[in-house]
Amino acid sequence: MADIKAIDIPKWGLSMEEGLVNAWLIEEGDSFTKGQLICEIETSKITNELEAPFDGVLRKIVGIPGQTLPVGAVIGVSADASTTDAEIEQFLAARGATAPAEEPAPSPAAEPEAPATPTATPAAKVVVAAKPAPTGSTVVPSVLQGTTQSDVFASPRALRRAEALGIDLAAVVGTGPLGRISVRDIDDAIRDGGGTVAPAVPATRSGLPLRSTADDSAVPATPVARRTARSLGVNLHDCRPTGSRGRVCVADVHDAARSAQLLPEVAAQTGTIAVEPEYDTIPFTPMRSAIAGRLQASKQQAPHFRLTADLELDALLALRKEINSTVPAVKLSVNDFIVKACAAALMKVPDVNVQFDAANESVLRFASADVSVAVALPTGLITPIVRGANTKSLADISGEVLSLATKAKTGKLRPEEFQGGTFTVSNLGMFGIKAFDAIINPPQGAILAVGAGEKRAVVVGDSVSVRTVMTVTLSCDHRVIDGALGATFLRELQRFVASPALMLV
Repeated sequence: MADIKAIDIPKWGLSMEEGLVNAWLIEEGDSFTKGQLICEIETSKITNELEAPFDGVLRKIVGIPGQTLPVGAVIGVSADASTTDAEIEQFLAARGATAPAEEPAPSPAAEPEAPATPTATPAAKVVVAAKPAPTGSTVVPSVLQGTTQSDVFASPRALRRAEALGIDLAAVVGTGPLGRISVRDIDDAIRDGGGTVAPAVPATRSGLPLRSTADDSAVPATPVARRTARSLGVNLHDCRPTGSRGRVCVADVHDAARSAQLLPEVAAQTGTIAVEPEYDTIPFTPMRSAIAGRLQASKQQAPHFRLTADLELDALLALRKEINSTVPAVKLSVNDFIVKACAAALMKVPDVNVQFDAANESVLRFASADVSVAVALPTGLITPIVRGANTKSLADISGEVLSLATKAKTGKLRPEEFQGGTFTVSNLGMFGIKAFDAIINPPQGAILAVGAGEKRAVVVGDSVSVRTVMTVTLSCDHRVIDGALGATFLRELQRFVASPALMLV
């Protein structure tokens, strides 16, 4: 068999399982060299440009733009000119790959008859657009008009060539995969219509051509820079690459546009399309991936319902102030009291102190309140656990929460310090958040979202007084906790917060 090589979906990262073919940077029949950027592939984390693993000629595109394929799947075939199409198909069959089906060529009987004029095209393939064609190219008029360029499937190079020559692609027959129109199809259509083909001169929207007219599809550039250059009419050959790995970045395109008087500031005068802002692609960390997977599963699988209550904090704040001033070694926070109050309430309502065992479709009810405390990190969120919070003093809870938070921020938590737990407290009150909903931390059955304590007007009897009030929202998994049960827990929590001395006995 002839020398045929496959271009596969690469594996970028241990967690990558598939890739989405975003766009091909070369076309069928184009030669390429090892290391040349030939295709854009999007993964669950990033969009990357595939470098050619060897020198060759792209004979067959298998992975079409928009198609998602597993790692190792064939997306293209390289072979020399002497290799037949039958040999390529045989190679694909041996690899278990399927080439994209091509649309059948239109039947001659179905084509409209050509007008009886010397200048008309027999197949009515090419249409004169509103913009006149550049000198040196003759485009033959057609009876078909009115379809916009966005309605057709064409390669980026074909779109640029059609714009430069003033051609309506709606009447050009594509011969590529799925009927995709290539530059070759445009040139064939012009010749079939009796016209002559001259090198296309890239036209900018301001009417000012740039220095280079060569095809820039093989120039290394970031995806944003390539799109920006296309919108501004900048040829990437005119850009001085300053980006990573010698690629052209958006700033380089702006510099080239400035030298050609295509600045965004003169967009109103020139009709230039607005420049797409540059952005950073930040890959998921393993922690962020774990958070995404667990919380997405929780949101999809656990039927959440939420209960909201107000807690009066005045007595708790008074006790906290007294303890902190009397015992200098102890600095209790409001959150320490909330953790202790939740542990006490869980002992009063043990059916909330549960986990859902999905494997056995059962409820695990615990005798001890292991309260998870949400800690925000630069890379995500982690929930270290205060084990047996119902048996510990406020000072013990305060010291343990501080120690666990410090370990979490330095990456020194052991698995047993953050895996498990029977209930979670998530507090955003220090950020001034009044109230919010939290997603249950599986396999736990509930999570308490804690807002900020603030002065509010409260009706007491027949009078109005000012009290410090905190809004909390309990999210429950309805598979294991019912509404009345969740409401009972919040009632007990209100009682312990309103009379904090109950937590000390």
